[in-house]
Formats: sequence, structure tokens, C-alpha cells
Amino acid sequence: MASSVAYVLLLVAAVVLGLYHILVEGGCAGKCCGGSDITCVMADWRMDRVYRACYCDEGCLRTKDCCYDYPTECPAQSCVVTAWSHWSGCAQPCRRSRRNRQRHIVQEPKNSGESCPSLKEQAGCMDYQSHQGEVCSQNTGPGFITTMNLFGRRRQHDITPLDPGFCMEYKIESLTPHCRAETRPHARWMQYLREGHVVCVACRPPAMRNRSGSCQGDGQESDSEELLHWLAVGNSRCRGTWKKVQRTAHCSCPHVHSFLFI
Repeated sequence: MASSVAYVLLLVAAVVLGLYHILVEGGCAGKCCGGSDITCVMADWRMDRVYRACYCDEGCLRTKDCCYDYPTECPAQSCVVTAWSHWSGCAQPCRRSRRNRQRHIVQEPKNSGESCPSLKEQAGCMDYQSHQGEVCSQNTGPGFITTMNLFGRRRQHDITPLDPGFCMEYKIESLTPHCRAETRPHARWMQYLREGHVVCVACRPPAMRNRSGSCQGDGQESDSEELLHWLAVGNSRCRGTWKKVQRTAHCSCPHVHSFLFI
């Protein structure tokens, strides 16, 4: 009896509001609507156990006036994306540059499902040959570094160096706040650069110049008190200074403090 009275009152309210032509009795079966849609209204039990106007649009979860069967009839479908593509080549040769990768949307989110993640990513890189195949000339300047985990393994497999390279240990003297603030997935390694820490930086081909047996900015010839400059590839605002500690045959620092000249 009470539910019948409630339905009659609901019809009266619908007439007053001009919604009688769209107010129908029943749940959300076959009536799921996207976004916030006031015309996607029914007369049925709501999820809060009240019999009155209820909705089957995505906005009902926010306004808490969904019909009782909304979760089963309009289940959330999260965004689905493809796997990452291979990394592109460096945008420009013979200088600090960027490489890209991307992925595509397979299924758009529905019914308040999880939104799509980032579809593009960038990472720092440097090519040592021009587009014509000529070896790039090396200039003095700061040491360009990247994480050993992201790039080091791939580079060892890609080439067969005549010289396996060496490792330089440095004590970081200063760095900009942009390093610690970096949150992009392929640049989070910059957060581990801290003042006072000793880090290991490997010098290997192709960054190592075979004639001189050195990498740009490695400071092999400097004394222990000379300030040397470094720059993180992938974020030009993450840079700083360090002092040489020693040269070793192999790097022995923890992996978060192990880097690579590039």
C-alpha cells in the first residue's frame, strides 16, 4: 500500500516537473546512460532503499540516487589500453634529445570505470651518429647521466665494445630541487640524487671516446677538490656539481646510486 501511494505521488511530481513522458517504472536493464543525464530516470527502489525517482546515468554514483540494480545492469568498465610501443629513436642526433613511446586505447571507460592512463611517455637519450652515419664529434662540457637500469643493460647488448669501460665515483656537492621533484615514471631515478651521497657512473662505448678513453665531463684529469658539472638526461633542470672520488674498474654502488654517462 505504501509503495503504491509513493508511486502515485511520484507520478504527480513528474507531471509538475514535465518529466512524465520519460518516467517509467522499472530498473536499469537496457537503460544505462553516460555522463550526467536527468532524462535517464526511472520509478523504482533506489540503492538507499527509498522508492522514488532513481537514475541510471554515470552521475548517479556521485549524487547517490542510482536505481537498486545499477551496479549489476551498468557495471563499471575500466579503460583498456595496448602495451607500450618500442621506444623511438632520438629526435636529434649528436646532442641531448628525447625518445618517445606510446600506447592506444582499446576500450573507453564506461559507467564510472577507471579512466585511461597516460598514452605517451618521453625519456632522455643521445645518439652518437648523425643521420648520415657519421660519428658525432665530442665537446667538453658537463657530464650527461642517466640511470643504469633504464639504459645500461640495453646498451651492453646492442654493441660489442673493444674496451669494456670503467667506473667513476663522485661525491655530489650540489643539485637543483627539480631532481627530487621529478615524478615521471622513467625519470624517478633522479629522486635518488642527493647532496653528500657517493654515486657511481659508468663510462662505456659509445659514450666513451676510444682514442682518449674517457667520457664527456668525467673529470679524470681533475683533482679531488675541483667541482665538476653534471646534468640528468631527460630533465635539463635537474643538474648539479660533484667532486671526483676515484676511478675503478667496475661500479659497486647500490643500483639506485649507479648511473651511466650518455
